[in-house]
Amino acid sequence: MKRIAILGSTGSIGRSALSVAEAHPERVEVVGLAAGTKSDDLVAQAERFRPALVAMATPRAGRALRDGLRARGLDHIEVADDGDAGLRAVATLPQADIVLCASSGTAALEAVLAAIEAKKTIALANKEVLVMAGAVMIEAARRHGVAILPVDSEHNAIHQCLHGRDHSEIRRLVLTASGGPFRNLSRAQLDAVRPVDALRHPTWKMGQKITIDSATLMNKGLEVIEARWLFGISPDRVDVLIHPQSIVHSMVELLDGSVIAQLGVTDMRLPIQYAFSYPERWSAALPPLDLAASGPLDFSHPDRDRFPCLDLAYQALAGPAALPVVLNAANEVAVAAFLEGAIRFPEIPSVIARVMEAAEASSEPDSLSGIREIDRWARAHAVELAAGAVS
Repeated sequence: MKRIAILGSTGSIGRSALSVAEAHPERVEVVGLAAGTKSDDLVAQAERFRPALVAMATPRAGRALRDGLRARGLDHIEVADDGDAGLRAVATLPQADIVLCASSGTAALEAVLAAIEAKKTIALANKEVLVMAGAVMIEAARRHGVAILPVDSEHNAIHQCLHGRDHSEIRRLVLTASGGPFRNLSRAQLDAVRPVDALRHPTWKMGQKITIDSATLMNKGLEVIEARWLFGISPDRVDVLIHPQSIVHSMVELLDGSVIAQLGVTDMRLPIQYAFSYPERWSAALPPLDLAASGPLDFSHPDRDRFPCLDLAYQALAGPAALPVVLNAANEVAVAAFLEGAIRFPEIPSVIARVMEAAEASSEPDSLSGIREIDRWARAHAVELAAGAVS
């Protein structure tokens, strides 16, 4: 029996994870749930799965959660303190074997580090954890003998391709990208796209921020940074290919030229289940991949001129250790500004690049507190740039 605690249980990844738990009641027990502000959703999840501990991000949501549990006769379920303390409590719950980090944003940094120090296996679906604090997290995992299992479909695919294989055999990793909804648009057309257009992802149904990141290719840039930490591979050995069908989730090229690929249906329940079951394989309540019905599988190189966010990620990895933190913070601000109509789509990478240029002399972060300080500076600077005219 795998005992699971979920950080971000009411988001899309969290809900998919609970679907996996529901499909395998004899193998998965949900012992802890933490969410942002959707207290009604968490009450319903608590009623269905009866975890030992639940938590909310804000005092208002916490009060609503307590009231909702009481109204349904679930007073025996413990409610942790609101905010960061509650997140850490769920992440370090003694009963939990695996902590799934499915929360968005940077709130889970301290909670994931606490889970590692409590020797929990980490199922990681949150990009910010490794983009911002890769060195800190990987060193802590090494020190405590903790496995970090990727849930992102691309890194999960790489993990599957590498299973049982010596890393000395690897020539390069190839992350695939759908290319987003704008891969065939000209520069002039990109200048005119609206947030509603960018939120129409052709393959995956995701949250707003990650959907915009997919449209700019920043999502793939962040994944390059993640791959560097997850697999200990230098950035020059991590490539990206556009693959619109999203059937091949990623590939590994070996020294002899052989390429190992992982293919599967486009459903996040598959990589989540892999992280829960590893090193075993379980049957999945999903339709099998029908290659004959999938049609041709296309691959092409990304257009780095039209989509400069990818190169910005490589630039961040090549620079001081603070730059990935700056990249991530500036991107979050720029995406929010685009969604609010404050800047145009092509101005997203412009804001990020200018914040990175201003940060080149920043100090090196050696702790989460140092990372937080750089993050705050970068966000403030990006807000100033987004508020002005960015060309």
